[in-house]
Amino acid sequence: MADRALTDLVTLALDRVTGGRAIPGNRVALRNDGPEIFDAALAAIAGATRWIHFDNYIFRPDRTGTRFAEALRERARAGVRVRVLTDWLGSAGTPRDFWGRMRRDGVEVRLFGPPRLLDPGTAFVRNHRKLIVVDGGRALTGGFCIADEWAGDPDRGRQPWRETAVEVWGPAAAALDRAFAHLWARTGPPLPPDELVGEVAAAGDTPMRVVAGIPGRDRMYRTMDLVLSSATRRFWVTDAYFVAPRRLFQSLLDAANDGVDVRLLVPGSSDLPWIRNLTRFGYRDLLRGGVRIFEWQGPMLHAKTVVSDGRWSRIGSSNLNPSSLFGNWELDVLVDDPEFASILEHQFRRDQELSAEVRVRPILPAAAFGAAHPTALAIARTGEHPVSHRPGSRERRRRGLLVLWTLVRSARLATFGSLALVLLVAGTLSLLLPRTTSLVLGVVFLLAAAGTGIHALRRADRG
Repeated sequence: MADRALTDLVTLALDRVTGGRAIPGNRVALRNDGPEIFDAALAAIAGATRWIHFDNYIFRPDRTGTRFAEALRERARAGVRVRVLTDWLGSAGTPRDFWGRMRRDGVEVRLFGPPRLLDPGTAFVRNHRKLIVVDGGRALTGGFCIADEWAGDPDRGRQPWRETAVEVWGPAAAALDRAFAHLWARTGPPLPPDELVGEVAAAGDTPMRVVAGIPGRDRMYRTMDLVLSSATRRFWVTDAYFVAPRRLFQSLLDAANDGVDVRLLVPGSSDLPWIRNLTRFGYRDLLRGGVRIFEWQGPMLHAKTVVSDGRWSRIGSSNLNPSSLFGNWELDVLVDDPEFASILEHQFRRDQELSAEVRVRPILPAAAFGAAHPTALAIARTGEHPVSHRPGSRERRRRGLLVLWTLVRSARLATFGSLALVLLVAGTLSLLLPRTTSLVLGVVFLLAAAGTGIHALRRADRG
């Protein structure tokens, strides 16, 4: 009876923090890595008869991007209404003629968040969502972007980035479609009324919640905090850019100290080395608190998942860092299904076998220093190695940067060293070019003041 009451309380709390109740009647399927994810996505696009709503942070004009563009153009020529939304910054390298060819075939393309002179704050708010919805009843979401890194190249020995997505059929797909409609309306005219989904028939028996992250509402942050706080047995996290806010970081420690099996799976090498160093910054505290940490040893690990107590599964675009949790437009799903959780746990164990466990070891005998003896991080291989992977030029450049960074003795020194370098450059410029520096700072401050004032007036108009 007490367990049932606790479950009801957690359910009520989740309803509040996620912004909606659980949606019953869905069928879900786990999709791992780019080739499987892209095959599912392209099959869904090919089967569209009414509309396709396509939202992704990165849409590159490479082989993978061209493959998707051609599929979308073909559906548009066949009379299907195709809407594509991508982030201006994420797709900044995509040329205009790439979008132009899509538009000429009838695809409506919008770029989210282009820079505004009088509203510089928009540069820090990105549309980081990844979503494809077909006809309002079938959807695919996760952490994948539309680029060759996710597809890999078997002929050249390049593995795809490690990724996870979920395919959804049923009423939750309609909820995902409404999340697209909401963001689409912020970039221009809204979707026409006949393109807004009403009732969708049940396709299975899996309940799930759609967590549509909106800047400033902290929905995924509060959701993860709640699920973690209620975990009693295990809480396993896979994250590409893990830099947890202090409260979430402490919640991981509290859970581990209370006997929960807390595990963290992160990249062994990253396309963003500085975030990789920030992740390592907290290793010692986590390890000492009982959290087990594993570094993936294959190509870039980009998945963002959580599985808790063999019941709750979270898959989406949100990384567990301040940018995703507080500042961006994100999209995740929280699946309440033991069978699906078992599948995700199996995948976590598989990834763990292809990872190296991070451990703390003393640098010198403890007797020389007492309880506060210095420690170092050690790597322990946990299982088989991934199949050989030959990185592309982009990945080699990024890994080269990572090697340079990790030559520094610790992540603490790397982090503060980079900050010191930025401050040194700024101070040097101020001394050598005082007038120029003052002018640049003055212009920046005036633009910031104008943008802040316009934002305040808009807020006032909304009451």
